[in-house]
Amino acid sequence: MPLLRFDLVEGRSEETLKKLLDSAHRAMVEAFQVPESDRYQIVHQHPPHELIIKDTGLGFERSKDLVIISIVSKKRTVKQKETLYSLLAQYLKSECGISPQDLMVSITENSDADWSFGLGEAQFLTGSL
Repeated sequence: MPLLRFDLVEGRSEETLKKLLDSAHRAMVEAFQVPESDRYQIVHQHPPHELIIKDTGLGFERSKDLVIISIVSKKRTVKQKETLYSLLAQYLKSECGISPQDLMVSITENSDADWSFGLGEAQFLTGSL
């Protein structure tokens, strides 16, 4: 059920994008214990001048491989979030060659009433999910 939006510098191949999305989904399944079929991902690619992502004074060296993941999800524990951040950094490095310095993640929480998967219904509220 988490909805993931990926903002990237344009130019990645379809195969590279597939690896990135698969790796992120693997981390999500492990960290948030969502079902394997619970996959909602959107990729937005931008020219380099449209992404200005600094390091907040942490000394990170960002590159053209920058990945920003914005997640909308029901409430999760601090431990689940920390596990997700760690797994994302680990999997994106090992499976995609993306430096952990090029990963930024933001989570926005909402509630059951904030989701409709179709049919004009709030499936979490109706008991369908």
